[in-house]
Amino acid sequence: MGIKGFEKFSLLDYDDKVSATLFFSNCNMRCPFCHNSSLVLGKDEAEDIPYEDVMDYLRKRRNVVDAVTISGGEPTLVKNLKEFITEIKELGYLVKLDTNGTHPEVVKDLLDNNLLDYIAMDIKNSEEKYSLTAGRVIDMEKIKETISIIMNSKLDYEFRTTLIKEHHDLNDMKGILKLIKGAKKYRLQKFVDHGTCIEDGLHEVEEKVAKEFLEVFKGSIDDVSLRGY
Repeated sequence: MGIKGFEKFSLLDYDDKVSATLFFSNCNMRCPFCHNSSLVLGKDEAEDIPYEDVMDYLRKRRNVVDAVTISGGEPTLVKNLKEFITEIKELGYLVKLDTNGTHPEVVKDLLDNNLLDYIAMDIKNSEEKYSLTAGRVIDMEKIKETISIIMNSKLDYEFRTTLIKEHHDLNDMKGILKLIKGAKKYRLQKFVDHGTCIEDGLHEVEEKVAKEFLEVFKGSIDDVSLRGY
């Protein structure tokens, strides 16, 4: 299935839950700040983590772990994702999906089948600069469709943007607000360069500036805050 990473115990990936996090390889974006570059670029030469090993662990940890976070890469590209999540749900776990929003039909199908409990969607930038920040030409209609599907669902969700000094300014925040106005939850995330990004030489947005960005969303989004600052 292309499972390249398996964090068995996390308190960070799913708010207020103990989560096991799975990282799938491959992505249809090339965000320069992506810290999972080996997964995105297909350069992770490690063997896939066997599906049965993951399921064996989850069967044994049902009294310790609350949820499973499906991340990447971009998990909506994974073949048989629906069947995989179905098996996880049958074990009694909550399931969170991390997605870039480029496959609204996959997200809708998972929601229609009650296979998700939480969705986190990355909002890369304002519409005008989305493709630049994503590193690929992006179909914005698909991004907007996924945003709409998520916001009109009854699910817990969050939108989030990793702030990059070279990519984001105040006008971009105003553009992002146009995309997600009325959302329940939005996080402006601090960029941390772990030395594994697709592009070198990128910088975090200073906290003072990040707080100015935050003001753009107050009053238009119920729950908005900085993450990592």
